[in-house]
Amino acid sequence: MAMDQHEIERLIREALPDARVEVRDLAGDGDHYAATVVSEAFRGKTRVAQHKLVYDALKGRMGGELHALALQTVAPDA
Repeated sequence: MAMDQHEIERLIREALPDARVEVRDLAGDGDHYAATVVSEAFRGKTRVAQHKLVYDALKGRMGGELHALALQTVAPDA
């Protein structure tokens, strides 16, 4: 079963309350998304650590309900 775009946004915001989140359905199939996430929690972390925070927020749904998520993560401008 595919994952809803709004559910992805909700889970990320729940884990990263300060985050600005934009999720786009890339193929219109509910399986392939791209997300841009801006959060202070990313400051000073490697790109891999930033992405792990987002994947952890999705609570194990990556690879199951959510087939593909292209991520762009960044800390807010100072």
